[in-house]
Amino acid sequence: MNEDLTALITQLHSFSGLAHKQDIQTVARQLHEAWPAPCANGDDCALIPDGASFKLLAIEGFINRFVAADPWFAGWCGVMVNLSDIAAMGGRPLAIVNALWDDDLPHAERILEGLAAASRAYQVPIVGGHTNLRSDHPQLAVAVLGETTHPLSSFAVRPGQTLMVAINLLGRWHPPGLNWDAATDADPTALRQALALLPELAATGQVHAAKDISQAGLAGTLVMLLESAGLGAEIDLEQVPRPDSVDLEQWLCAFPSFGFLLALDAEHCAAVQHRFSECGIACAVVGHFTASQQLMMQLRQQHACYWDLNQQPLTGMTNH
Repeated sequence: MNEDLTALITQLHSFSGLAHKQDIQTVARQLHEAWPAPCANGDDCALIPDGASFKLLAIEGFINRFVAADPWFAGWCGVMVNLSDIAAMGGRPLAIVNALWDDDLPHAERILEGLAAASRAYQVPIVGGHTNLRSDHPQLAVAVLGETTHPLSSFAVRPGQTLMVAINLLGRWHPPGLNWDAATDADPTALRQALALLPELAATGQVHAAKDISQAGLAGTLVMLLESAGLGAEIDLEQVPRPDSVDLEQWLCAFPSFGFLLALDAEHCAAVQHRFSECGIACAVVGHFTASQQLMMQLRQQHACYWDLNQQPLTGMTNH
């Protein structure tokens, strides 16, 4: 483990997954006038009022080289990552659609096999999509529709609330990237039960906000949450649940199959931790939220600022 917090922060800043999130600033500028909806934009899903409830809409497009190199896993991830986004908003999934391009039929079939396997495991139907098998390269995008009556939103976080992390540590690296696979070999019933926890905790009011740990890694995802909330946080890196064999720097950049940041009142921490542990998910208090708009990190006796949103936006998705 890197014992120097300043050096660790420098390495985290150079992580490519974080740079990809900065590209969203262009979208925030150009499409600002295109989202007149009453719900703020910047959470893991679009939140659409629908009578007494809300519809949730999530979409993920994948890097072409990933789809080309690992078609089955790309198909699986197309379902999995969107379902995590739905859960992070306190929702339950209803249906999946996809858009698939390819220049090779057997390769396309592997993508479809991965999509179908995840659809079966999570018991969410694939109801439509777009297919082009005369493209000049493979490409994949997947969207999921969900619903909730008790939405979780980054915009609801308040200073003083507790920051928790819930991650499934029972996995393995899926090379070549920092993908922690705790899903493809897992019991499908356990996968569904773990995802169902978020809407349950939303309905009871025990969790105020959640965010799926994305390709930006834990640190980058936390900055995205703080940017939407207009807040800061202090996080103790030693308290982050982590497999014994995994380096801290790698873990903070990793994409876990099941990993969420949670915001809640301190009185609910023990109960929430217990609920996740019942599903075999590691869950721990790692810090708290502040009004500073700075993400402060602690590693043993060292303290340093990882990101100052007063000086540098990440996605540009603030409370529009």
